[in-house]
Amino acid sequence: MQAKITADLFNQRSKDHLPEHMGIVINEVGSNSLCAELSVKKFHLAPNGYLHAGTVVTLADTSCGYACLANLPEGASNFTTIELKSNFMGTTREGVIDCEAKAVHLGRNTQVWDAHVTHRDTGKLLATFRCTQMVLWPK
Repeated sequence: MQAKITADLFNQRSKDHLPEHMGIVINEVGSNSLCAELSVKKFHLAPNGYLHAGTVVTLADTSCGYACLANLPEGASNFTTIELKSNFMGTTREGVIDCEAKAVHLGRNTQVWDAHVTHRDTGKLLATFRCTQMVLWPK
């Protein structure tokens, strides 16, 4: 990790961008992990009344992306997502959903992150998510 990156720093970075609009709050940043939450509102739901898959993917992708930023190798300038996959096991209509992102691979040119999205009150696993990030270097 290049500098001490905090949850507050990421929450400030989210201002006026999709994570803030979606209501994503970063709670904890670790050396190989990150925890975030989202309070489910009506606009997070699909027209069928259940949590929209895009809401879950946005929470998981934001969590993994910020975790990647916090764990870039020394000298790297940024990253970009090159692949992502999600599997859904459940849904909800209300409450708070939590996301925990964990590093699977922290290489010089790529990082792989897994995330689990759960419902806070029930503990039910709603989705798993995996993404591969390409580490970007200054030219």
